[in-house]
Amino acid sequence: MEKTVTAISSIILLLLILLMLAVNTRAQNSTIDWWPTFHHELTHSGYSNSTGPNVNHIAWIFATSGNIYSSPAVVDGKLYVGSLDRKVYALDAANGQLIWNYTTSNTVYSSPAIADSKVYTGSMNGKVYALNSTNGELLWSYSTYSYVSSSPAVEDGKVYVGAINRKVYALNSTSGLQIWSYTTEGSIESSPAVFEGKVYVGSYDDKVYALNASNGNHLWSYATGGDVSSSPAVEDGKVYIGSLDHNVYALNAANGQLIWNYTTGDKVDSSPAVMDGKVYVGSWDGNVYALDAGSGQLIWNYTTRDLVHSSPAVADGKVYIGSWDGKVYAFGQLSSSPSPSPTQTSEPEPTPVPTANPTATPMPTVTPKEGPSNPENTPSPSPSAITSPTLSPSPTNKPTSPPKEEPLVVCAIVIAILLGLIGIISFKRKKRNRG
Repeated sequence: MEKTVTAISSIILLLLILLMLAVNTRAQNSTIDWWPTFHHELTHSGYSNSTGPNVNHIAWIFATSGNIYSSPAVVDGKLYVGSLDRKVYALDAANGQLIWNYTTSNTVYSSPAIADSKVYTGSMNGKVYALNSTNGELLWSYSTYSYVSSSPAVEDGKVYVGAINRKVYALNSTSGLQIWSYTTEGSIESSPAVFEGKVYVGSYDDKVYALNASNGNHLWSYATGGDVSSSPAVEDGKVYIGSLDHNVYALNAANGQLIWNYTTGDKVDSSPAVMDGKVYVGSWDGNVYALDAGSGQLIWNYTTRDLVHSSPAVADGKVYIGSWDGKVYAFGQLSSSPSPSPTQTSEPEPTPVPTANPTATPMPTVTPKEGPSNPENTPSPSPSAITSPTLSPSPTNKPTSPPKEEPLVVCAIVIAILLGLIGIISFKRKKRNRG
């Protein structure tokens, strides 16, 4: 009997150790500032509390079947990204292994937004999708009847997204029904950023717009020297955005006035991510840039093997970004035995030119007109809960099973049962000894 009690006690001790390890792991995980959507937050502010890497070591690479324009979203250890192979992917953020993928009927330029266990994204088939974040199953879709390369922003029950038909949409996040839309003078590939009741977005009419988030009314606009397919990052009273005129801009968020700009070697449709005093952005010159958020000065750059349309996501000390070379890159210091870093090539540093750009011209408030060109709060086509496109597993990578029960709950139940058994055994032993 004593041996039995000793064995059970040893098991309980082991379980207590495992429980403490689980608690410690959970505490460490809670300190990670994940990147659940394009530009980090559901408001697309582009700011993260994660520590940005100062080195460019490659942690892992996952190859899709097509080029990657979409930017990753990283949350709870999973990375979500779209590809020109028509699929939306869910990967393990630690090692790049496939969890699930969802196939649409056209290429996916849009970057996913994760909110309330849903994955929101657009496709070049003209639809905005809501998928189950656990298994990738379709919840609803909304048709804009136009290409959707813009990435959704989800805030206060609304999904904000742009389309090639020149419109910015506000959709109900639960049903997918249209709330309002605003029409610009050019196509919209830029993804809206929502901050303090304002929607910031770029257009192919060379302008950056600020709209009222509730009703879509026009607040101000700023004219750059080229089309604006880049998406804004809003932080510390500044709007950071790129333009096809080769520049990265920092604008005053209240009135659109220019603060600084940095000139790269080619077009910039990558969208800046801002954190820890650094602005991360890609360029058609193949480089990933790290700029000083206050002055626009170059800190470091890394050259990939092709154009960089994708925009950075920063989480858990790593910068994730895709390239036209078909690869997803993770920059950051490896935890152990890091492999040699790829050779870094730097081009001559351009000098920020804060005065050589058009000045911001605040415009009068514009109330969206009634009618087909700019309907506001008007009925729209109902989202279709279609069964296709279908959820298709990868032929070479099997999806992993959904997460099991919480280890803390299981350990607690097992320990409670074992403690009860020890109590019963001890009671019987004492009773027998008395007898």
